[in-house]
Formats: sequence, C-alpha cells, structure tokens
Amino acid sequence: MTELRIPTPLRTYTGGESKIQITGHTVAEALDDLVNLYPDMEQHIFNEDGQLRPFINLFLGEDNVNDLPQGLDTPIGEHQRLLLIPSIAGG
Repeated sequence: MTELRIPTPLRTYTGGESKIQITGHTVAEALDDLVNLYPDMEQHIFNEDGQLRPFINLFLGEDNVNDLPQGLDTPIGEHQRLLLIPSIAGG
C-alpha cells in the first residue's frame, strides 16, 4: 500500500483524513484507487480530459510526478509516499 497525504483544503472530500492508504502499481492506478474510495476528489484533482489539473502538484517521494519521464505511469514501490499539493493563489 502507498500512503497518500492530503492537504488541508482537500480533506473536506476525504472525511477529514490527512493520510490515506491506497493501492496501485503506478501513480495513475493509485489515483484511481483514491477516486474509488473518495469519488468527490475526482473533480478537484482531474480535469474533464482525465488529466491532473494544472494547479495540482503530485509528488512521489521528493519528485514531482510531472517531471518524471513516465509521469502518471511511474511505478510505485510498496512503501513509497505520494503527496498532493494544490497551488494556492491570492492577492
């Protein structure tokens, strides 16, 4: 299982959970498991095309998934950690 850390603004959609155990052999499969567990999360992390929203940063360990050669198809080790970080703008 992989631990996914949920930032405070998105915890409303996970019943207040800050850490969730999800399964999947790739980052994409892990996110599918997240959406299966918490369907309301889908609209907040994916756009209409099923891609991560531009303001969502997803880290596997210390690496931004968008910067990895395989992107969402990156394999996940059994005890790795994913971290969702939404960009926050203000003025």
